[in-house]
Amino acid sequence: MPAVTATAVAPWSADALEALVAARNEPVWVAERRRAAYETYIDLCTRELDPEEWKRIDLRAFRPEKFSLRADAAAEATFATLMADRGEFGGVVSHVDGVCRSATLDPGLAARGVIFGSLTQVILEHGELLKARLLAEEPADRFAALHAAFWTGGAVLYVPRGVEVAQPLSSLIGLTADGAADLSHTLVILEEGASATLLEETVSANPTAAGLHVGSVQLLLAPGSRLRYVQLQNWNQKTWHFARQSGHIGRDAFLQWTVGGLGARLAHINQQVHLDGRGAQAEVNGVTFATDRQLISYYTQQTHHAPDTRSDLLYKDVLRDRARVVWRGMIKVDKDAQQTDGYQRNDGLMMSDHCRVDAIPGLEIEADDVRCTHGATVGRVDEEQLFYCMCRGLARQEAMHMIVEGFFQRVYDRIPVELVRETLSQAVERKLGLGE
Repeated sequence: MPAVTATAVAPWSADALEALVAARNEPVWVAERRRAAYETYIDLCTRELDPEEWKRIDLRAFRPEKFSLRADAAAEATFATLMADRGEFGGVVSHVDGVCRSATLDPGLAARGVIFGSLTQVILEHGELLKARLLAEEPADRFAALHAAFWTGGAVLYVPRGVEVAQPLSSLIGLTADGAADLSHTLVILEEGASATLLEETVSANPTAAGLHVGSVQLLLAPGSRLRYVQLQNWNQKTWHFARQSGHIGRDAFLQWTVGGLGARLAHINQQVHLDGRGAQAEVNGVTFATDRQLISYYTQQTHHAPDTRSDLLYKDVLRDRARVVWRGMIKVDKDAQQTDGYQRNDGLMMSDHCRVDAIPGLEIEADDVRCTHGATVGRVDEEQLFYCMCRGLARQEAMHMIVEGFFQRVYDRIPVELVRETLSQAVERKLGLGE
């Protein structure tokens, strides 16, 4: 594919979009959607972002013109991944600077109709399968519109009706070049009665290279299907991370969604779970560890559209130095969604005098026969606990690690995939400066 860079045109201009379209052999409907999204992007750039979602996010230092798409991804780039190099997977898709570097799938799964590969390739081979699903909704803000216009890659997982994918699948999204932008898209489609596990990690090869990620995730679960999806955000602290993510859960389907927030200079994730069918269930787990001057923000919504649905969200945040974590959560219950059971909770643990947690849960309930609860707590590390541990021979850092691990344990206990539990635990050790 010919290079699309910022050397000839501004990186996010109409000319840049046309250069991107000309460089890619995509179906006509894809190009039409890109152009429509770009028009929406231009329009939304003239409007203020939703203050309820964005008022706690300082974007004054963000300069999108400093980043551009690359087509010359470093073939020999080395990534210090947390998950991708440690497990055995039924398939692996990796992208570097927005370009697919490799895509593999177990032949046995392929023979059963499973599709797992780069969005760029899948859209050429199975375009009709994606046409009604890929970015079908109107972009909600300027970041979503920018992504819809300029997406360059990402992973697609399709599991046919009744097929169980027992072995986890892996998706790796990496940035290498200074000033590189990644606009990858993750699309998971499970047909009725299907099941799968997808582990996804974002990572920077160069700890000092500035990067931009404007991503999107679509998880589409048909009736009776089951998906475990893990996304571990592990960018360096020079990367801006914006993502809009949604899960749609059909009748009697189950989604377990685990999020790890470790890296990025600034990260803001809009995460929405829609329980669309009677008996749909969602469990959302979050582990965040912010250090230095990181700002990690989540805007979560659990929307119950049908009766007899259940959602359970638990986020745990640890901060130190001058880091900040923002969580704004909302449970919404439609008028007809009777017998809903919704829960959300965010707990913050502060390890310094200068960090900050903003935790704001909320409820919007239109039905009259529901059970919806929420909560948020923020506190400091107990010095008496540290003293107790240190009196028994532990160094202060080791004692701190024990306390933090105990704080996160409730989330770990909800994750059945051992690789994910071990990965999160080791990531905490690195953040605390242990094992280096």
